[in-house]
Amino acid sequence: MKNQSTVVTYNLEASQFPWEIAAGKTISAWGFNGQLPGPTIKAKKGDTVVVRVKNSLTEPTMVHWHGVRLPAVMDGTGDSQKPILPGEEYEYSFVVPDAGTFWYHSHANETVQMERGMYGALIVEDPSDPTFDNDRVFMVDDMKLTKNNEFLEHGWFLPKFIERHDGREGNVALLNGKEMPIVTLNAGQTERWRFINASSARYFVLHLGGHTFQLIGTDGGLIETPQVLTKVLITPGERIDIAVGAFEDGDTFSIESPPYDRTTFLKASKKTYGTVNVVAVKASTAYVPISLREIEALAPQDAEVTRKVKLSVAPNLKNGLDFRVNDRTHMNDAPVFVGDLQVWEVSNTSLMDHPFHLHGFFFQVLEENGKAPGYKAWKDTINLKPRTTVKIAWMPDNRPGRWMYHCHIIEHHEAGMMASFDVVDRSKPYMLSTAHHCHS
Repeated sequence: MKNQSTVVTYNLEASQFPWEIAAGKTISAWGFNGQLPGPTIKAKKGDTVVVRVKNSLTEPTMVHWHGVRLPAVMDGTGDSQKPILPGEEYEYSFVVPDAGTFWYHSHANETVQMERGMYGALIVEDPSDPTFDNDRVFMVDDMKLTKNNEFLEHGWFLPKFIERHDGREGNVALLNGKEMPIVTLNAGQTERWRFINASSARYFVLHLGGHTFQLIGTDGGLIETPQVLTKVLITPGERIDIAVGAFEDGDTFSIESPPYDRTTFLKASKKTYGTVNVVAVKASTAYVPISLREIEALAPQDAEVTRKVKLSVAPNLKNGLDFRVNDRTHMNDAPVFVGDLQVWEVSNTSLMDHPFHLHGFFFQVLEENGKAPGYKAWKDTINLKPRTTVKIAWMPDNRPGRWMYHCHIIEHHEAGMMASFDVVDRSKPYMLSTAHHCHS
């Protein structure tokens, strides 16, 4: 709901509730306002968003606003707030400075809470956005369920080890909380589809039965020019905006994900998420310009590296594997200073993919294994293939406080592949934070 003062207010209640993912197939979900995904929060660029969260779960929770450039104290992690205890309420308040596709999700006991449905979309619009005939959000997820539609818990070491290594990939694919929904759109029209990968570990390769689409946006909003594709990878945490259509009346195709080999124990397989049916022709007012926006480069490709971040995997006698940043787990990294350009070299020395996510800031990818990307974009999550190095550039603006970066495969984050660091204002006294990380 929006009023004249450009303050958008939402109330969210976290609770456990029955949710029907398909006819006659009900799970005991955890989520917001009794629905899965939670309500889509909508605002316009520059609005103040106020969200009051009530915790009606039996365990603490907190909400992270993934991709939003907000104050550190509003980031919704154990480094920035005390968890919201059962029965308590907490108010988040922040300005949304960027248009784009964002999302919110639990950042407490994530391997349980996110797996059960604790997430929703946050859409920020801009009057200068391209015009479409319709604008839809698709949240991609998967759940690992038993034949009785209960969440599968592993008791033996080997299945636990495999899940720790691979991350939890489910046997039930969900699109907006439903198994195999039908999407209907009109022939002759062009729509904006916003995809958010909310799954714990599933790599989603967006494929529309071979139809071409235009990639128009990534994590940080619109890219410079549309890219014509037939498929695009969306890793956990990432967002992709596409322009789809126009299609012919009577056409039908699947929203699917071909296999993606990220070097896991369990072999990758094709997953189908839904069916698209094209119905009667309607006139279109959609217009996708050749130039979407201008993105000024933060740094040249050969910019000097200011920090090296190494992601690695190592054996651990207790539970089989540690997931590490710079050879440590759940580490405290060195501070950065407001206004000092950051050029980070992020390397993955392991034999499996990892999606690297930076909280609270957008970065530009300068190169991957020495090669510049095909187009400029603002990102907060990027996939690192095995034995790959990327160079990213980002600017710590005047939002000092405690931040973090981590692998967005939730089980890898929990197993140690994360780091916290401070953004420091030089004009103010600074004491190194030794805050305990909430990574249970």
